[in-house]
Amino acid sequence: MRNSTTNITRREAIKLCAGVGAGLLLLGTRCLHAGIPPSGQRAADLFSKTIPSSGEQIPVIGIGTARRYNVGTSAEERAPLREVLQHFVDLGGKMIDTAPSYGTAETVVGDLVADLGIRDQVFYATKVGAGGQGREAGIAEIEQSFRRLRTDHIELIQVHNLAGVNEMLPVLRDLKESGRIKYLGVTTTSPNQYEQLEQIMRNEPLDFIEVDYAIDNREVEARILPLAQDEGIAVLAALPFGRGRVFEAFGDQPIPQWAAEIGIESWAQFALKYVVSGHRPVA
Repeated sequence: MRNSTTNITRREAIKLCAGVGAGLLLLGTRCLHAGIPPSGQRAADLFSKTIPSSGEQIPVIGIGTARRYNVGTSAEERAPLREVLQHFVDLGGKMIDTAPSYGTAETVVGDLVADLGIRDQVFYATKVGAGGQGREAGIAEIEQSFRRLRTDHIELIQVHNLAGVNEMLPVLRDLKESGRIKYLGVTTTSPNQYEQLEQIMRNEPLDFIEVDYAIDNREVEARILPLAQDEGIAVLAALPFGRGRVFEAFGDQPIPQWAAEIGIESWAQFALKYVVSGHRPVA
């Protein structure tokens, strides 16, 4: 997104996304969850970026739900995830990224958010991938997402990996016009689809795109990010840790002193700061 600065957030907030423990990756905002601040601790002035199509501000770090939120119905399985969501909201976080293809994640998120009573404090971002099987299949999947998330409105729905994009973008536009969704977009994590993505960005009125982007995976910097800036499209960064590849590259090396001086305490923070800092239109 545009109008960015060089700071990610207050240190308290970034601690939600650093340390050791379970990995929760968000898109555009993907973060590594681990160190949870003490109960009652809050962070102010969470670093946000502007959604170009509306001017709405949204924090750059969110929660992703692939794998980790694909759990059953037991209280034991869900308890740590419930705690994460509560702390996330307490710290000012908003975006929760999910998808029908993430197993039970949509259902788990919907149940926990309803149980915590925090629906008005979160920004749902989900996807539709069934459009590749036809328009009606895509519509059915979208309606299922509304039911699973236990909501009558979803902030963002994106066409997942461009599956059935020509069929589903008109459907998403209708949902936006009716007020059932606020934003629409498309996603891909495949460079083989970048040319198609660029064509869509130029020819379709998108609010968001989501693309793979990491400190060691910068192809989008040359092609996709400048176009997003020109077209006024918000960008969510998928896989900012490269499915763990970034951490393998850093290994046991210590954090550079210059990084520590600007509040970076882990390689997770280092990698995230690269993705969301500067003038990149990214969260």
